[in-house]
Parts: sequence; C-alpha cells; structure tokens
Amino acid sequence: MVQFNLPENSKVLKGNYFKDTTGSKNIKKVNIYRWDPDKNENPKLDTFEVDVTNCGNKVLDILNKIKNEVDPSLTYRRSCAHGVCGSCAMNVDGVNTLSCIKSHKDINGDINIYPLPHLKVIKDLVADLSTLYRQYESIEPWLKAKEKEKESKIIEFNQSKEDRKKLDGLYECIMCACCSTSCPSYWWNGEKYLGPAVLLQAYRWIIDSRDEERKERLKIIADKLKLYRCHTIMNCTNSCPKGLNPAKAISSLKKMLATN
Repeated sequence: MVQFNLPENSKVLKGNYFKDTTGSKNIKKVNIYRWDPDKNENPKLDTFEVDVTNCGNKVLDILNKIKNEVDPSLTYRRSCAHGVCGSCAMNVDGVNTLSCIKSHKDINGDINIYPLPHLKVIKDLVADLSTLYRQYESIEPWLKAKEKEKESKIIEFNQSKEDRKKLDGLYECIMCACCSTSCPSYWWNGEKYLGPAVLLQAYRWIIDSRDEERKERLKIIADKLKLYRCHTIMNCTNSCPKGLNPAKAISSLKKMLATN
C-alpha cells in the first residue's frame, strides 16, 4: 500500500494541557486545533478541561468560556450565535457544523474541534474562505431583470406563490461552507469546481421566475470542471446544518443543461 507522509511542519503535535481549577466533577475534555502564523511552530492540539456546570449547551458556549476564562488567544469566528450568519462553521466531532447550534451534550467523550477541512488556516479555527467568496461572486448572485425595470417605474417584481415556493430549500443557505468543505471533489479541485454551496446558490437564481438571464447563467456554470466534478457523493447534503440539499440542486442543474 502506498503511504503518504505529511511535511514535518504540517504534523499536528501534542499541545498544552489546561487542567480544571474548579474541582468540579462535571468536566468535559475539549481538544482544539491551534496554529499561529506569527510563530514558527507546527500546529498543535491543546486540551482544555472545562467545567460545563455553568456553561451553555452549545459548543460555541464552551469556546467562549475557554476564551473568556482560560486562554484569550484562542481565535475563531462567531457573530449571531443563532445559526443565521454561518460565521462559526467548524469541524466538531468529525462533522462540519455550526458550533452555535451543535450541542456538546450530544457528544460522548472528548470534544474534538478543528477548522473546516482542506482550507488554508488563517489562525486556530479560522479558515480562509476567500476562494469560496470569489466563486460565489462569479455566479453573479443578484436579480437581473433589465427589461422589467425598463417597462415599469415600480422596482418590485411580483411572483406567484407557486414560483416563490420553488425557492424554498435554496434561499435559506447562509454560505457557511460546511457542505463545500465536506466534498472530496471540492478538496481536490477547489480552484475550479464551484462546489455545493455556490452551485446551490447558482440554481437559486436560475429558477427565480423574476430573473431574465437564465440562459446566460447556465452558460456560466456549463463547464466540465465548474459543475461536472460533482460525483453525487452526498457529503454536502449530509453535512448541511440547515438541512438543505445541495446535491439535489446540482442534479437539477445538470438536468437543465441536458434538456435545454
């Protein structure tokens, strides 16, 4: 069997151990990936003993407690804390999720927290999403209705209830990148394959009845690398913290291109 070895400076080493000082019996061990670009050191895995007696139920609550009470240098993204902004996406217990909606009570044993996989790490749990955002920009995710704007002075385009319902399961995407970073095709072709999150967003605008550039939008994604690197592995759908189905949206795009 072929064996692949990581470069020496990429190997995750054993880090610091922060022992609980409260004497509590309600302790959770939390292992957190740490890497500081300002230090010429390997990434490491720090372990924290956390008293969860006076702690919220979510993994984000544990991270906040560690940052506020133990190690203020711990770095991660967060904002709304209600599963709306997508900022706190990370890999928890081996699954990409939002730490603000993942309950630590559902995790047996130690809690292992890493940044989203197969992305460059900026620091600790903060992954570099710049490529994803460039790809998102490339699909031009805004309404295009020039003819309707010319015909009417009213900047409001009516939509039937039936057409509006078609957007359900699409508009709720918060671009957290949990789906894209769980996709093996995106891991290996991330610079060219648009990935589940961006393709779901592309489909959302393509089927919007108010938009007038469906053909042009389909041309943008009609590429063997941008779209057809999807092999229906379904990791994206399984990992979406909002319960959406990017794989179905991608399948619908392929069908549209095949039949139009």
